[in-house]
Amino acid sequence: MSDAADQLFLGRQPILDREQRLHAYELLFRSSSHNAATVTDGVQATATVIVNAFAELGVAAALGNYRGFINVDEEFLFSDMLELLPRQSVVLEILETVPPSEAVVERCKQLKAAGFTLALDDVIQLEPAFAELLALVEIVKVDIQPLSRIELMQLVMKLKPLGKTLLAEKVDSREQMEQCLKLGFSLFQGYYFAKPTIIAGRKLDHSQLSLMKLMGLLLSDADTSELEKALKPEPGLTVNLLRMTNSVGSGTTENITSLGHAIAVLGRRQLQRWLQLLLFAAGKQTTEANPLLLLAATRGRLMELLAGELRANDIAFADKAFMVGIMSLMPALVGLPIAEIVAPLGLADEVTAALCVGEGALGDLLKLAESSENGDLSILAELFSRLPGLGPKALNRAQTEALQWANSIGQEKPA
Repeated sequence: MSDAADQLFLGRQPILDREQRLHAYELLFRSSSHNAATVTDGVQATATVIVNAFAELGVAAALGNYRGFINVDEEFLFSDMLELLPRQSVVLEILETVPPSEAVVERCKQLKAAGFTLALDDVIQLEPAFAELLALVEIVKVDIQPLSRIELMQLVMKLKPLGKTLLAEKVDSREQMEQCLKLGFSLFQGYYFAKPTIIAGRKLDHSQLSLMKLMGLLLSDADTSELEKALKPEPGLTVNLLRMTNSVGSGTTENITSLGHAIAVLGRRQLQRWLQLLLFAAGKQTTEANPLLLLAATRGRLMELLAGELRANDIAFADKAFMVGIMSLMPALVGLPIAEIVAPLGLADEVTAALCVGEGALGDLLKLAESSENGDLSILAELFSRLPGLGPKALNRAQTEALQWANSIGQEKPA
């Protein structure tokens, strides 16, 4: 019989600072809808899976230098298991459903004294009853959706004198983002960032076109000389590629001095992966991780890991899954339809079918990755039934490993 931890899994949503750099993740622990009835104590099950996630699955390591915001309801607030969480790695997000009772305030005082950082979730007005609880938290998450521009401005004017870090949540548009910036919010969260399909697109620049051409040559198993020839008109791109190779090159201590050398050190499979990632970073002058790059890298790695669970020892299938995951976010970056992006690449039919129409096992894996990002339980349950061998526990484990892998990319510095 599976234990409670088998019935829950992990999602996450990025939280960004004023420069739209990654600041933290909100960790979403969900219960599988078709198994919820078998969990007799939902709060205890959630507490157990959170502790297991940090203790066994290494979420703390996966988060790297970033913190994880965790939702805390009234019952979980009083659970002893809460105190097992690594306080330096988490922010306890007190849900709006938690009443500001004397016992709740006292418990929050204890947690704060123990070194936990507290946040208050979904604030839309300042109620006098919440004054004591509000004084204890460091971060106030303001739900901007139900508020008019005037109401939001009035609320911020009341909050600012309290000296709290203000986080705007449910930011869905550029206009909302700009308004919150003007009002002085420090942190931001919402579909405007987490669902990058609404990020303003732009046409492929020359470097991106060269990268896509280079990727096409790799996929067609072209000679190394042809790969080097494709890079000759792009010295900046060549330097970028060599820096990336130097920083992540399979643990090698030797400096990469040419593309041919890079291919020899990395191998074509690895080179293809870094080219796919460079597609998202092309033209950017910073090595800092951006949310779209991290999301793309995480999704690609997640799909690769799940493909390994689905078809053990089928490396070709895992490679295709990685490519589907990375390429699925290209329309968000370049503002072109996916069909137009993949047309010149000569991709395998099943890869194209997965990207363009969501067909086949790769299409199902892509839907699984997307659903795990937004917590769509009904679709997840349906996909688990179609993908034998995959379930919430495998997804949880793969998400944790994928996030750790993606964060390691974001933390690399060029040689």
